[in-house]
Amino acid sequence: MESPLFSIHQALGAKLGDFAGWQMPLEYPAPVGGGTLAEHQAVREKAGLFDVSHLGKIEIIGPGAKQWANQIFTNDLTRITAGQAQYSLLCNAEGGVIDDVIIYCRSDDDVLVIPNAANALVVYQVLTEQIDSAKFSLNNRHQDFAVIALQGPLSGQVLASVGLHRDLEYMSFADVHFDGTSFTLCRTGYSGEHGYELLPPKNLASELWSVLSREVLRIGGKIAGLGARDTLRTEMGYPLHGHELSLEINALEANLSWAIGWKKKIFHGDGALRAEQAKGVNRLLRGLLLTERGIPRGGMLVRNSVGAVVGEVTSGTFSPTLKEGIALAFIESGIEVGEQLLVDVRGRNLSAVVTKPPFVTSHVRG
Repeated sequence: MESPLFSIHQALGAKLGDFAGWQMPLEYPAPVGGGTLAEHQAVREKAGLFDVSHLGKIEIIGPGAKQWANQIFTNDLTRITAGQAQYSLLCNAEGGVIDDVIIYCRSDDDVLVIPNAANALVVYQVLTEQIDSAKFSLNNRHQDFAVIALQGPLSGQVLASVGLHRDLEYMSFADVHFDGTSFTLCRTGYSGEHGYELLPPKNLASELWSVLSREVLRIGGKIAGLGARDTLRTEMGYPLHGHELSLEINALEANLSWAIGWKKKIFHGDGALRAEQAKGVNRLLRGLLLTERGIPRGGMLVRNSVGAVVGEVTSGTFSPTLKEGIALAFIESGIEVGEQLLVDVRGRNLSAVVTKPPFVTSHVRG
């Protein structure tokens, strides 16, 4: 599948990669991009523009749609009102994570679910199996509109320059107008910086992208690919499904207890997660900051000072901000933040300190 912006990425010379069947840009050549490191730095210092149209888009519409969704997803949707968004999880009966999602509450009778690209169809199928079609309509809008992420400290300035700025709190959204068309502007993102995600209909996407990209480049920002999106989220310690989340990993192990509405009566996987909460987990997702030169990668083993395996890296990279190797890893739960461990980087045991992410300061609420 192709994004509505695919032809633009080709014209810019983007390096493309497959993401759940979508051909998406990994990075761009200079001067518009400059590779993952330059694109990452632009987001931290100025602004970066991403195409993330491969994300899923599922509407649940009907009387009491939010209340129904609240019995499916883990977080407590009664804590948000129209115009607000919430991070949540869809779990199976064993407490494993089918996907992590953002849920946008348009009203009590209209919610939009944004799952990851690789799990969009699975999430839709799970909801289809549970929903009462006589009460609600479930609409898979996966290819109906684009998702454009504008991230960085100057992102608000970019929006203002094209007439789209709105004074929004983090995790809120509103309708804006561009060229006579209304679409949703969200104060959300995956970079750890002040930013926005725009959801224009696909027939408007190219024109909107062109206007935004021109302004981003004018202020010294970059067009950014999904390579930079991954290094940015790793610096924040944000989990990625297939790495820090999966059917074999439950929310408590991933340190996502805060995304569970424990006071709710029911949600998918509640029995297993409540039992796990009472028992305690055997492993926890931690950050690792290498104190020796090297780049950790997923699958590398983590050892203690006597060489015993105590964990495994799930995501690792060179931090463009810190200029050091960083990783997310599942570590035995008795090991505390601040302890020294070793990461087996291609046969070399490199020293690392256990860290509580984020590795760099978050500015999402700034």
